[in-house]
Amino acid sequence: MPRPTRDPVLRNPVGTHVKVGPGLVKGTLKGARELGLEALQVFTGNPRGWALSDGRPAEDAAFRAGCVERGIRVVIHAPYLVNLGSPTPLTYERSVASVAHNVRRAVEIGAEGVVVHTGSYVDATGAHGLREAALRRVREALLPILETIEDEALPWLLLEPTAGQGRSLCAGVEDLAPYLDALDHHPKAGICLDTCHAFAAGAPLDEPGGTTRTVDRIVEIAGPGKLRLVHANDSSDPRGSMRDRHERLGEGLIGIGAIEELLRHPATAGVPFILETPGSRDPGSDQIALVKALR
Repeated sequence: MPRPTRDPVLRNPVGTHVKVGPGLVKGTLKGARELGLEALQVFTGNPRGWALSDGRPAEDAAFRAGCVERGIRVVIHAPYLVNLGSPTPLTYERSVASVAHNVRRAVEIGAEGVVVHTGSYVDATGAHGLREAALRRVREALLPILETIEDEALPWLLLEPTAGQGRSLCAGVEDLAPYLDALDHHPKAGICLDTCHAFAAGAPLDEPGGTTRTVDRIVEIAGPGKLRLVHANDSSDPRGSMRDRHERLGEGLIGIGAIEELLRHPATAGVPFILETPGSRDPGSDQIALVKALR
């Protein structure tokens, strides 16, 4: 199924998360057009529920065609409840089913990737081996799914490290190494860098050159071409806080310098920037225009 190709004029397509509302065409696509988006992120169902919402083939086809016509790049975000490291059998089973479902929906609506939070091992007892056991669960869940999307034309699985809250399996950049090892560095396991998450987990994005060094390390660990998406967010809380509170770009503790460095880094060439900042999808918001101007 066709999906928008990388436009060499737009080194970094800029967009935000868009609500579905009355549907993918009347809601999402209409909203993207009104906001002047070059990329968009969407949930395919309730982000805080387990229900697997089937699409409507005619609407899916119209959405795909509309995005291709306008050159809009699309990614899906899996529900927040997904935790592939969970020791609770029902949560784990539902998480696996949700990721597989969203990968299928990505194919159907022409999305290039599915963003999945890297999860946690939950248990606070500190017992030996809990983290390793959770990484084995991640492996058992994701490798079969990754094998279904090995074709380059199919969507990527985009792993989004968390801010470090709870018993996170992958928060700081260094955590990517064991996580990707667990997945045998599968060629379709990509990375979604959330600037607020990375900063909350300790990355020095507020320092001149700190963002560049952070991306350099991601490339060193994951390999070239694996950074496939940026969630461009500022942070309400200081570096290393392990608190995931997004702020408007330029109004938090990261600052605009991090976005400027990201836009210049060779590893982000062709990578969409999706905003999840307060008000970024409101009519008249300056957030999209800000990143376009920096680009």
